[in-house]
Amino acid sequence: MGFVTTLLIVLQVLCAITLVVLVLLQHGKGAEMGAAFGSGASGSLFGATGSANFLSRSTAGVATVFFLATLGLAYTGLSGRIVERSGGVMSTMPTPAAPASKAGEVPAPAGEPAKDAGGSKPADIPK
Repeated sequence: MGFVTTLLIVLQVLCAITLVVLVLLQHGKGAEMGAAFGSGASGSLFGATGSANFLSRSTAGVATVFFLATLGLAYTGLSGRIVERSGGVMSTMPTPAAPASKAGEVPAPAGEPAKDAGGSKPADIPK
């Protein structure tokens, strides 16, 4: 599976670079007015409409190969892995140790500082 995954990654990167280049080569919807003033689209290799048709078809083809490579990578990534059902991330965390309490002492509620045996406030809280 390592060879197939490497091949798919290389194919996907090449398709991504090609897609960027093809999209940047295409004219936007506002380019028709620029062509009337001689932007050079009518004198291209494919003609005024031929270049747009060729670029859009090429972009669609490369995009299809890109998505197929993405699906292939997802399939090869999931097929080689055994998925175990667990309780989630928190089930792997160790439980915190409970502080040792003295006999007959009631633990302080959450959010309140614990009092020492004399009933005074802890020394680290400024007055």
